[in-house]
Amino acid sequence: MKRLPILVAVLRDPGPLPGLRLADWDLLLRQSTSANLSPTLLALIEEHGLLDAVPAQPRAHLEWVRALATRHRQAVGFEVESIQAALARVDGVAPLLLLKGAAYAMAGLRAGAGRLFGDIDIMVPQARLDDVESALMLHGWASSQADAYDQRYYRQWMHELPPMQHVRRQSSIDVHHAILPQTAPVHPDPALLRAAAVPIAHAPGLATLAPADMVLHSAVHLFFDGEFDKGLRDLLDLHFLFREFGVRAGFWEALPARARALELERPLFYALRYSRRLLGTPVPDAVVDALAPAAPNRALLAVMDALFERALLPMHASCADALTSTARFALYVRGNWLRMPPLMLARHLFHKAFLSKKQSS
Repeated sequence: MKRLPILVAVLRDPGPLPGLRLADWDLLLRQSTSANLSPTLLALIEEHGLLDAVPAQPRAHLEWVRALATRHRQAVGFEVESIQAALARVDGVAPLLLLKGAAYAMAGLRAGAGRLFGDIDIMVPQARLDDVESALMLHGWASSQADAYDQRYYRQWMHELPPMQHVRRQSSIDVHHAILPQTAPVHPDPALLRAAAVPIAHAPGLATLAPADMVLHSAVHLFFDGEFDKGLRDLLDLHFLFREFGVRAGFWEALPARARALELERPLFYALRYSRRLLGTPVPDAVVDALAPAAPNRALLAVMDALFERALLPMHASCADALTSTARFALYVRGNWLRMPPLMLARHLFHKAFLSKKQSS
């Protein structure tokens, strides 16, 4: 593996920060901005007691980042309360199950410290989708997809409603009923996820996925996707989740078995592999051995290493080489391939490439 970009090296080990030159700080902040990780970098610096070692110029930038992160955190809390109030009378959705960034933030997990995200993700039973959508519409949210094909695409084949946006605040909600599209080759049972959900102790009426399920959802979100503009942020989520949950009794022992039960051994294998290789995540050897049967063959794994170890770096010119754009394109194609069978994929890409453009012109 080639030399790590300065941002990845600092996320892996912040110790050398006091020795950075101003030119290093400039590049570090540029990479963190491109990766949407500036507030996370600030949280890491403070966690290690290194803020006083930051020179005046980059520290001024980080203080501005602090204000941004504070406003974001306040907005997330307000939006979650608003969603909770909108769905208070809908049967079968309490407690409100939060996913990804909103779950990390509201549960006070380390992965949520400084994390920026655009959407509030929730998960409800599929049988309650119509009631949930109606209740949200009555409280000001509306579908952001006007195209009839996109509406059909989401409602018939995907694992979520078309994204909804508040008409005044422009805040966005993704309403999931599963964690993978109905057209995907594997089908983690949403009922198993909901049954194991964990209430948030200090936030009545809210819940998150169980620790192992939260890790698996994060893994499937990253490694079944085809867009990696926030890939490093999502890999860092996994790193923090592994570290935080890994000290809990029984977590590592239960994780491979839970992955098998949910048909998610391959994405967990990739999550463990690249969090260890890029971020130095401590993972017990027994867990690595337990996931070995889920690994691709040696040749394919070499290809995936070449792709992921480029695509998971910040989208900044200093992190790219001659093959980076090819790697990102190949993973984009792979992500779509994993989401739908070949004929459906061909129709979908044809519509997006030609018919959608024609309709919008």
